[in-house]
Amino acid sequence: MAILLDLRLLGLTLRRVPVSELAGRILPYTITGFVVMVVTGVVLFYGIPIRTYHNVFFRAKVLMLILAGINVWVFHSGIYIKVAEWGRDPKPPMWARMAGMLSLILWAGIVVAGRMIAYNWFDKSPQ
Repeated sequence: MAILLDLRLLGLTLRRVPVSELAGRILPYTITGFVVMVVTGVVLFYGIPIRTYHNVFFRAKVLMLILAGINVWVFHSGIYIKVAEWGRDPKPPMWARMAGMLSLILWAGIVVAGRMIAYNWFDKSPQ
């Protein structure tokens, strides 16, 4: 869901749909997906907490999740406040585009790091 909004912020898709309308429609699904992701992530972490904590990919994923959260906060508490001024533009302002691009990069990194947690080449603990 976040990808749809990010692509709209970049002006690459749904250019005729106002940003506020798109955000209003997909935000509940995005929040629900995030909650499910956190709950399942905690359950997975609980299975092998020490090994997971020492995994470099897990740490990278957590760092990127924090950065993605900061990006969302900055976007919604700053740039998005004036969405009435620019929300109908086919190409949003530079700061909105930057937030969308940063979000896409961070979420791609989160997905890759999450998949790589199972393949920790740096694990020095006994098997």
